Amino acid sequence: MILLDTDICIEILRGNENVIQMMKKQTQNAAVSYMTVGELFYGSAKSNNNNKNKLLVKTFLSTVEVIDFDLGIMEMFGKIKFELQKQGQMLPDADIIIASVALCKCEKLITGNISHFSRFTNLTLEKWI
Repeated sequence: MILLDTDICIEILRGNENVIQMMKKQTQNAAVSYMTVGELFYGSAKSNNNNKNKLLVKTFLSTVEVIDFDLGIMEMFGKIKFELQKQGQMLPDADIIIASVALCKCEKLITGNISHFSRFTNLTLEKWI
């Protein structure tokens, strides 16, 4: 299974044809983390067209698996955040949670934000934007 980062989901919702074509070529199931779900609903809430965008988010979410948090993911989050802190390379908690979900539940993370996620050892990345 592949995990879609929030930026990839946003590009799909905006109709980015390149990203949509990459998604169509996938043979693996696609998933998003619960953190991405929250970020997508936050984006729709602050948009000028809240109702339309909320419906768009809900429709998109019906096409992918949503991975909820569990103890394994949160344990990975704590370990990674501590390691990053020791190295003086802090990142937003949202990115650490998404990386933790990918490491625990998926084969790779699809993102446009390679610079943030390349800090996580053993995380396989693929850049679509």
